[in-house]
Amino acid sequence: MAAALPRAGLTGSIHLRLLGGLRRQGRDGNAVLRQVADFLRGGLAVDAALLGAAFLLMLQHVKPTRGDVFPLAIVALGVVVGFPLLTALALQHITAAHSIVFIGLLPLSTAIFGVLRGGERPKPAFWLFSILGASTVAGFALSRSDGGSVVGDLLMVAAIVLCGLGYAEGATLARRLGGWQVISWALLLSLPLTAVIALFTLPGSWSGVSAPAWISLAYVSIFSMLVGFLFWYRGLAIGGIAGVGQLQLLQPFFGLTLAALLLHEPVAWTMIASTAVVVLCVVGAKRFA
Repeated sequence: MAAALPRAGLTGSIHLRLLGGLRRQGRDGNAVLRQVADFLRGGLAVDAALLGAAFLLMLQHVKPTRGDVFPLAIVALGVVVGFPLLTALALQHITAAHSIVFIGLLPLSTAIFGVLRGGERPKPAFWLFSILGASTVAGFALSRSDGGSVVGDLLMVAAIVLCGLGYAEGATLARRLGGWQVISWALLLSLPLTAVIALFTLPGSWSGVSAPAWISLAYVSIFSMLVGFLFWYRGLAIGGIAGVGQLQLLQPFFGLTLAALLLHEPVAWTMIASTAVVVLCVVGAKRFA
C-alpha cells in the first residue's frame, strides 16, 4: 500500500506543476517554453516507452495474450495518452491550482471503474468516506483557485474519467502480468502515436530551458510515466483498486508540501485542516473497501 504513494502524490503533482509552469510562462511571452510544454505531451511517453522496452528485453516477463491487447489499449488510452494530453490541453485554459479541483475526483473515478472493470464490491461506508474526501479536496482547491473556463473544466473531467479507467484496467491486468509489464506494454502500444505527437511538437530551440527544468523533465519522464506505475499498479493489485486508489486524495497536499519546501510558498491553516480530514477519509475508505 505504501508503495503506491510515489505515484499518487509526488510524481503526479510535479507533472502538473511542470506543465502548468511552462504553459504559464509560455502565455507570458516565452514561445520556447510554450513549445516545450507542447512537446511534453508526447515526449515524456516516448522516453518512458524506450525505458520500458529495455526492461522487457532485459528482464523475464509474462507475455500478454491476444485477449490482453484490448485491456492494454485501454491502459494506454487512459494513462499514457489521454490523461497527459487532456491535462496539457486543459492547462491552456485553467491554472494548475484550479486543476486540483478535478484531481480530487480521481480516487472516486478509480473506485467506480474498480467496480465496473475490476469486479470489486466496496461497502456503502466506503463511498461515504470517498465522497467526503473528494469534496474536501475539491473545496480546498476551489478556495485557492482563481476560476476556470468551461473548455478547461470539460477537458479535466474527460482526463479524470480516462485516468480512472486506465488505473482500474491496469490494476486488473497487473494481478496476472505484473505492474511493470503492464505499463511497459502500454507505453510500447502507444509509441506510434506519442512519437508522432513528439515529432510534430518538437521545439525549434531549447535555449530558453533552464537546468532545473531539464532535471524536472528527466524526473517526470522516468518516474511519472514509468517507475511510479511499477509501484502504483502493484499496490492497486495487492490492496484493492478502490481502497488503495483513495491514496490519491493526498496528491494535492503532497504537491503543496513540496511547493512549501522547495519554493518557500506559505502553508495556510486550511491546508493543514484539510489534510487531516483527508487522511481520516483515506483510513476510513480503506477499512470499508
